[in-house]
Amino acid sequence: MISVEKALKTILASARLMGTEKINILDAQRRAIAENIYAGRDIPSVDNSAMDGYALRAADTRGATPKKPVWFKIIEEIPAGKIPRKKLRSKEAARIMTGAIIPGGADAVIRQENTRREGNLVAVLTPVARKTDIRFAGEDVRKGELVIHKNSVMGAAQIGMLAALGKKSALVYKKPRVAIMATGDELVDIDTNPSPGKIVNSNSYSLATLVDDCGGVPVILGITRDNKSALKQKFSTALKNDVIISSGGVSVGDYDLVKDIMVNMGNSMYFWQVAMRPGKPLAFGAIKGVPLFGLPGNPVSTMVSFEQFVRPYLLKIQGHRNIFRPVLKAISVENLEKKAGVKNFLRAIVKREKDKYIVKTTGNQGSGILKSMVTANALIILGEKETKIKKGDKVTVQLLDDSLFKTDSFLSV
Repeated sequence: MISVEKALKTILASARLMGTEKINILDAQRRAIAENIYAGRDIPSVDNSAMDGYALRAADTRGATPKKPVWFKIIEEIPAGKIPRKKLRSKEAARIMTGAIIPGGADAVIRQENTRREGNLVAVLTPVARKTDIRFAGEDVRKGELVIHKNSVMGAAQIGMLAALGKKSALVYKKPRVAIMATGDELVDIDTNPSPGKIVNSNSYSLATLVDDCGGVPVILGITRDNKSALKQKFSTALKNDVIISSGGVSVGDYDLVKDIMVNMGNSMYFWQVAMRPGKPLAFGAIKGVPLFGLPGNPVSTMVSFEQFVRPYLLKIQGHRNIFRPVLKAISVENLEKKAGVKNFLRAIVKREKDKYIVKTTGNQGSGILKSMVTANALIILGEKETKIKKGDKVTVQLLDDSLFKTDSFLSV
């Protein structure tokens, strides 16, 4: 049995980047880009107005007041997208719209609200400094500038920048195809009314959702019975994918056969059993070079194990640099107790209260209590040496979603 830290280190050390593909930028959201992006042009390409108003020479506005304005002759109107035809001389102005090109001779824009127009003349009611309300060429981006770093995750701003640079496609890392298989004679399909002793296969659906959430493509292979022939056949099918996740069959029972099949099929078994609760009976290895996570079968154990090990692995092979869930310190509102030597992950609800975070568990922490995950937005992490937490003590909390920033009250549990 190895520590959580060593297990994670082993898993991430084996991670290899996926290949790359070019896709439409509208399909690139949440994907990590596989190349540095350099600007092929200045943005903006020319000096332009930041406001509706009048382009003019700043020096000519000195001394202007509402009672004693300075008058300018309007020689041109420049809407956005139109190229100026005239160059301004002293006491001349051009009516200009936001985004329109600054005409020659002008070095400032006076806002419309600081003027009064009468025919082809405009009164400037206040002085304006040089460069006021002008967006200069290259002010945003200079040609040749590195604007998006390789391995950045694409969002609205990054995709907008690509569009501004005239790039319709982006080179990104491919999404891994993740085979998901559930093992156990006790399992039945979702559309089956379970008879006594049978359990609906929920793990495949939870895992598929988790895989999708971190960018993978879930491939549900269904239920496999607890016999070596069926398991071997299902694993052979799973080898067509980039990663394999199985749930169940990795403990020490007579029908826990997954480890044996992994070995018999030429598996490189990196480790089995992790000093954690829930999730101790976890195996990690590879069959013919395809990474395999043998997760425990209990629903909570499956999900907690995925969060700690599979999620960061899948993100890393897709080029992501930020692969871990956010972690913070929160004040426990209850006493907690555990045995030494094992790291515990307790389902919990964390919320912000004024200038601090407070946290409480979601009740029964049994590894089969799926409801405890339904009501949780975080995991309290208790280290191997921690045995007793008193009410009011600070604990480490790992967030599972962003609901902390959307609510100010505990959910009912």
